[in-house]
Amino acid sequence: MAELLRTKARKPQYCSLGPVAFLLIMIFLVFVGTGVLSPRMPMLGTRQEGAGEAAGKPISLPGVTLPRYSVFQGHLPISRKDVLVLTPWLAPIVWEGTFNIDILNEQFRAQNVTIGLTVFAIKKYVVFLKLLLETAEEHFMVGHEVNYYVFTDRPAAVPRVALRGGRRPLVLEVPGAARWQDVSMRRLGMISSFCAQRFLHEVDFLVCTDVDMRFRDHVGVEILSPRVATLHPGFFRAARRAFTYERRPQSRAHIPRDQGDFYYSGAFFGGSVAEVQRLTAACHRAIEAAWHDESHLNRYLLDHKPTEVLSPEYMWDERLLGWPAVMEKLRCVAVPKDHREIRHR
Repeated sequence: MAELLRTKARKPQYCSLGPVAFLLIMIFLVFVGTGVLSPRMPMLGTRQEGAGEAAGKPISLPGVTLPRYSVFQGHLPISRKDVLVLTPWLAPIVWEGTFNIDILNEQFRAQNVTIGLTVFAIKKYVVFLKLLLETAEEHFMVGHEVNYYVFTDRPAAVPRVALRGGRRPLVLEVPGAARWQDVSMRRLGMISSFCAQRFLHEVDFLVCTDVDMRFRDHVGVEILSPRVATLHPGFFRAARRAFTYERRPQSRAHIPRDQGDFYYSGAFFGGSVAEVQRLTAACHRAIEAAWHDESHLNRYLLDHKPTEVLSPEYMWDERLLGWPAVMEKLRCVAVPKDHREIRHR
């Protein structure tokens, strides 16, 4: 997982809604029916810890229709009081305790969805593939159909893993690269290309993750939404001034110091196939930025807000960050490794 952590978490800073604004939003949601009061979207509560500094007024999401669920379809989610659970543009931030998985499983099974998981196992990174796939079979989208799309330059080294019914591995041979940074940047172009060639015809949603990870707890349909981003574990408590956005004005990934909502991880993102295709196509046609594809991802998501944001439960490094109380579950975690040994061979 390329450069998962570059700074230590800092004391959180928050933007809070006043009581009047909160009341108006709740009235609007209940009577207009924007879909925010769904079984998967939490109420905004008082929080002590949470995501980074987020600014701006609620905005529209061009080209994206949020799901419209009735509040009477099931129990409302249990609200968290200790974390930020709603963005300024009214997208949910998913933490343990903010969704009802039984209701969501019923809804997505009724739609007969198939989910694609993309991973890049290039050069020696193929050694991480077995653990990722084995733990995915235990925790990832259990009870739903899944295609594992393995991009690799070493197809003969792809391990055989016992899979549940309705789940299949699909090996996609791609060229290697001299530098890991090249792999990082080129993967977006490859995902975009295969979206058009295959994914649009084979799956409904895509989840894109780094291969040097393992699933440790439930990761299910609560993460399915048109455009999904994950809070970077190294910055979810940090102020915006600490975010390592691309600061060079000549770069297409440039974000001025007075702009930015959150800092998102490049190691775990996804959405509908059409939305992932738009994102990856926009990000790969650019010069190399400070943090490669992650910099371009953050620029794109500033202009095209996520319809759902995942908490750092979905991308964590326990060895470096421990297990703070705010993290009730660690769902997807980094595998310890020697970067020099893996990247340069």
